[in-house]
Amino acid sequence: MNKGFWKNLKRPIVVLAPMADVTDASFRRIIAKYGKPDVLWTEFVSADGLIRANEEGKRKLMKDLIYSEEERPIVAQLFSGSPEYMKRACALCRELGFDGIDINMGCPDKGIEKQGAGASMMKDHKNAREVLRSAKEGAGDLPVSVKTRLGYNKDELEIWLPELLAEEPAVVTIHARTRKEMSKVQARWDRIKRAVEIRDELKSETLIFGNGDVLDVPDGIKKCQEAGADGVMLGRAIFGNPFLFANLARENRDSQIEHTERVKRVEVYVPTVKEKLRVLVEHTKLFEKLLGDTKDFALMKKHYKAYVSGFDGANELRAKLMEVDNGGEVERIVSDYLASLKG
Repeated sequence: MNKGFWKNLKRPIVVLAPMADVTDASFRRIIAKYGKPDVLWTEFVSADGLIRANEEGKRKLMKDLIYSEEERPIVAQLFSGSPEYMKRACALCRELGFDGIDINMGCPDKGIEKQGAGASMMKDHKNAREVLRSAKEGAGDLPVSVKTRLGYNKDELEIWLPELLAEEPAVVTIHARTRKEMSKVQARWDRIKRAVEIRDELKSETLIFGNGDVLDVPDGIKKCQEAGADGVMLGRAIFGNPFLFANLARENRDSQIEHTERVKRVEVYVPTVKEKLRVLVEHTKLFEKLLGDTKDFALMKKHYKAYVSGFDGANELRAKLMEVDNGGEVERIVSDYLASLKG
């Protein structure tokens, strides 16, 4: 098994989830600057598109694969139902210098499922294994991991996980819900514990990460300890808070694959309103610089909803920001608001 960089990370490993139209190059760069997790993922990218799209389509997709050195280790997440396209896309990601590759086998988007990718892979174990095997061939010396769920219409962890482990991925991250449940029920972390047990029963060396309903880093570490997992993936908690991982004290975490009281609580960093708003402007400028020619500025507005909340005047400020369509106006509106605070 090729664990690559994963074998050098201290446990429990704390990582940020890949989220479409959220964890793009601009936001990841901000996160790496103000509160870097142990590992960052790109948004998921179509392996088929990277190989088959016309030049303009490929240009847009390649924007989803740009990254900065500050983000390392950085994992490229791909989706495909085709072993051949997955193999070729993984080879491309290797050439691009990524540290690892992750296969999305859990996304419930119907368009992606129609391609035999994402969550639909849980219904075709044979093809899922072929895609994973081909990914490892294309990735060469890069470690390949998988992000998935407990099952499709029902929890089939005892059947599904052994199929994945048989192909020896470096990591399997399990969102502790089924595809049918989406995020409508509470994540079942007892099933992450069971996943660890299955891994151990099969004498596999694959790392098991848990995902779902993690509030912050301390909560994630606690859930890891209780489940015996090797790592935790945080997702929605990052909205409006690029400081989420700011106090992730790696020196306080045991370097071995064990979970004891030696893993100390990491205090949550609470930014000031001024800090959040200044980063909002910085984030906006980076978005325009890196992605402005391929992505709609409206994508930034979901971030504004999260950045601008919970303080005096937030509703009015947010309403103004939702009306603009460029970074210059955003900077002016935020500057006016901050100036009003001084008065």
